[in-house]
Amino acid sequence: MLKRIILACAGLPFMATLAHAEGGIDQAISDAVAPIVNPIVNTIFYSVPVFGTQFPLIVAWLVVAAVVFTVYFGFIQFRGFGHSISLVKGDYLDPNDAGEVTPFQALATALSGTVGLGNIAGVGVAVYLGGPGATFWMILAGLLGMASKFTECILGVHYRNVYEDGTVSGGPMYYLSKGLSEKGQATLGKFLAIFFSICCIGGALGGGNMFQANQSYAQISSIIPFFEGKGWLFGLIMAALVGVVIIGGIKSIAKVTEKIVPGMAILYVGAALVIIGMNFSEIPDAVAAIFTGAFAPTAVAGGVVGALIQGFKRAAFSNEAGIGSASIAHSAVQTKHPVTEGYVALLEPFIDTVVICTMTSLVIIITGSWVPDSGVTGIALTSKAFEANFSWFGYILAIAAVLFAFSTMISWSYYGLKAWTYMFGEGKAKEITFKLIFCIFVVIGASMSLGPVIDFSDAMIFAMGIANIIGLYMLMPKVKALLADYREKLASGEIKKMK
Repeated sequence: MLKRIILACAGLPFMATLAHAEGGIDQAISDAVAPIVNPIVNTIFYSVPVFGTQFPLIVAWLVVAAVVFTVYFGFIQFRGFGHSISLVKGDYLDPNDAGEVTPFQALATALSGTVGLGNIAGVGVAVYLGGPGATFWMILAGLLGMASKFTECILGVHYRNVYEDGTVSGGPMYYLSKGLSEKGQATLGKFLAIFFSICCIGGALGGGNMFQANQSYAQISSIIPFFEGKGWLFGLIMAALVGVVIIGGIKSIAKVTEKIVPGMAILYVGAALVIIGMNFSEIPDAVAAIFTGAFAPTAVAGGVVGALIQGFKRAAFSNEAGIGSASIAHSAVQTKHPVTEGYVALLEPFIDTVVICTMTSLVIIITGSWVPDSGVTGIALTSKAFEANFSWFGYILAIAAVLFAFSTMISWSYYGLKAWTYMFGEGKAKEITFKLIFCIFVVIGASMSLGPVIDFSDAMIFAMGIANIIGLYMLMPKVKALLADYREKLASGEIKKMK
């Protein structure tokens, strides 16, 4: 089956060759789809001016939901943090529980879908536009988002389908249809589930695939001249690697992510800590700049609101709390009670945003790389900061970028697959069809610059949050009842540590 995937991908170099030969395919595709996708993108990311700064309403939609869940569940992300660590360590894991992956593997798989190039390039954009103060609001939004992940992942496990062969399918499409049906809203639930699935497939092929392949190729070709003009070759290599992993399903994906996620996090955060350590004397000024910039910025358009908006945007775009994607991975976990996975999932925004994004921001600030109105933003700003002390740190950043992109692709392949099988039914043939399509899109993404298409796919990811948050609001009481039941069983000893 893997050979079929690779052979299908191998037939695509002619597209890149034709694109370079004619020099107009990219532009022709962009011109053709722009009139269709631009109105959709503008609708999903519709923004309103707030003190001179454009604020996307979809970000407000996600952040407000995170605040609601934080209050409704009594600041569960802080009170349950210690228990989350115990669950991830496997202290409560029974190998005989239903499911396909361990809590740690589920966490690693979901993290690999969120820890991506946004942690490198996106933070550079946030700091450039929002100043150091954006870091404060980014951390706050990340902490709030932990409650959203807690809510959606409990529902993902509770309403999942467990099949006779031990495989599992779960996620928003299942709790939207099943959960809302229980509340007498079957038609609404089915509509939201299908809407979510369509958006998830689009997001998986675009933002979770083509964008990652395209940006990782750009980073690699900048330091390895051999790949310049050979996006199709880089795409084939990435497609082959992705195919090797995803052909084995969630168990294969989990085995890779449980190794690659800690490794790439250690590599990236370790490099950041080295830079911060070398500029140790600048730490007090950097911290002061973050707090001063959060409440009294002078060099940022929109002032305090400008810093807040950029920080909230980066957190929402990075950890995807409220989008619903992570609950698809967590649904496959081995557990005897759905609430355990809610506790595990709340660690994701903490690691993704509070730790990794903050490390990126600190490196940018502490090295003095951020210069207002300099035009150096995104991954260029992050690269400048990482190379401030050692020029060869740019190579570490490139390796991290590829690892981040690869891990994001394999996780989003699973998200897209589960949305695909929800719509078209389970079965090996249908799974292989989607995996073939996914690998082909890896090559396309690395070979071509499909601006409006990429914008559209990103919009699809955030459109998932529209349907998901509606369902989460309606099913909050169910989550609270499950949480009460779990606490009762913990207190009685019915659920206890296995080691």
